[in-house]
Amino acid sequence: MSSIITLEPADYMTVAMARLIQDGERIFHGVASPMPAVAIQLAKKHHAKKAVYLSIAGTADAVPTEFSRHTTAGANLREGAVSEFLLSDIFDLSARGGLDVAFLSGAQIDEYGRLNLSAIGSFQQPKVRLPGGAGSAALLPTVKRAILWKTTHDTRSLVEKLDVITAAGNTEYVITPLAIFKRGKQGKLQLYSIFPESSFDEIVEKTGFKVEKHPQYHVFEPITEREWELLLEIDKNGSRFSEFR
Repeated sequence: MSSIITLEPADYMTVAMARLIQDGERIFHGVASPMPAVAIQLAKKHHAKKAVYLSIAGTADAVPTEFSRHTTAGANLREGAVSEFLLSDIFDLSARGGLDVAFLSGAQIDEYGRLNLSAIGSFQQPKVRLPGGAGSAALLPTVKRAILWKTTHDTRSLVEKLDVITAAGNTEYVITPLAIFKRGKQGKLQLYSIFPESSFDEIVEKTGFKVEKHPQYHVFEPITEREWELLLEIDKNGSRFSEFR
């Protein structure tokens, strides 16, 4: 791709999410998930045409004509859907082993890929009361593989010890503005790839737990012309950037 184009962390993160989706998988994302929503469409148009998109709006395989910068649970997520379902069906599907991928996030993520969505500080007397686990406590231990993402990468968000463990389970990847981590030995996250403009030293400095390279560690492959064209076509409103505001 032309070096004239300036790529942002949201671009790298969205493409990285899309690349991790495999053909034929059933994929779900919840509310406040503009990058995963765009990434799923990118994967379906690029390399995973038979992947099944299950949205928080309660539809299967919708093809939104555009994404909103204000909500990821709006009526646009119902466009072109082939069927509808109750949100409770997602949890049943996951419990039966039928959900392949779930995109989740939290205020804190530890080296085991566990989430804190409950409180910063003591749960009894928190410094900050967070919104709670919603569906993550049910999905993280039952989905085949979870892909977590954070729009910040610092020692307050990637921590050695969670203030509260809201959800734990089958985290396979964590994606941040700087890098991708993958579950490795002893179930711990290890550095899988670094995005351009970052470095191993920066990752170590800004990560609260010990950073080791995954056996499959590799240089992040540049975003291709085709990926970039599809990304602009799918996310013409730039909804992927809204998570950084």
